[in-house]
Amino acid sequence: MTSTGTHTDDSTYGDLRAELATLTTEAFRPELAEIDQLPTAEIARIMNDEDRTVPDAVAARLPQIAAAIDATAERMARGGRLIYAGAGTAGRLGVLDASECPPTFNTDPSEVVGLIAGGPSAMVKAVEGAEDSKALAAEDLDGLGLTENDTVIGISASGRTPYAIGAVEHARTRGALTIGLSCNADSALASAAEHGLEVVVGPELLTGSTRLKAGTAQKLVLNMISTITMIRLGKTYGNLMVDVRASNEKLRARSRRIVALATGAKDAEIEAALAATDGEVKSAILVVLGAVDAPTAAALLTDSAGHLRAALAAAATPRTT
Repeated sequence: MTSTGTHTDDSTYGDLRAELATLTTEAFRPELAEIDQLPTAEIARIMNDEDRTVPDAVAARLPQIAAAIDATAERMARGGRLIYAGAGTAGRLGVLDASECPPTFNTDPSEVVGLIAGGPSAMVKAVEGAEDSKALAAEDLDGLGLTENDTVIGISASGRTPYAIGAVEHARTRGALTIGLSCNADSALASAAEHGLEVVVGPELLTGSTRLKAGTAQKLVLNMISTITMIRLGKTYGNLMVDVRASNEKLRARSRRIVALATGAKDAEIEAALAATDGEVKSAILVVLGAVDAPTAAALLTDSAGHLRAALAAAATPRTT
């Protein structure tokens, strides 16, 4: 659990303590009070059993998650960005998801952004009091030049973190789409957002350690949001990552395999298509399946907003595998 700071008076501390006591994610589980006395294998079994409950909690919110994804994809199709904002574990998970989009979907680093309270240094060391500031969240968003086409996702296991709530509240004043992801019911974060996603996973194995089940739930939901949004934006062809950025030998080998799976072409034809398209997987597939040259493939993809299926349909002589 992230520190909430030490600069509070006794009354504020008492109020905060009382508030935390009402949160499911902070609940104490007396049946686990002697877990430290158990054999390692038994602790591992208990923890594994706990983790098994997380997908069911996510499944209970799939309609709300899907609605949030569709709204996000609509904004991004208009040139908007996907922006995560959180503190502690929640903020780190947002930064992680954002950082994985460029190599997976060939997005520009500015298209999916992760903000963590306290800035980049907070990824490895807590920044005292940063999560308690709504104003800091507003400053961070203003630094990005927020627009109405953007989507801001506030992430907070408790659903009460001021930084996440402040990000959502400020984003709404700018007309951006807002999503609040938390792991407690009736949270302030969900109430502040247009799309409240409350994935209630219950008390943690270690009291208040929300990097466990809550963190796992948040990771699953963020995976859904970014991945399905990219599918909707045409970043995939079937279940193939056709916008993958081949920045190392493994990814270059993967690129060739993706073209092979999509087209069924021989190695020589695949190599020629990738060479002609400067290694762009999506264009190479269009060259092979659409029987067009590289410039035509690029033009067709531009006209179809990057959707390979639409570009193939527009090609003069599409070829099936």
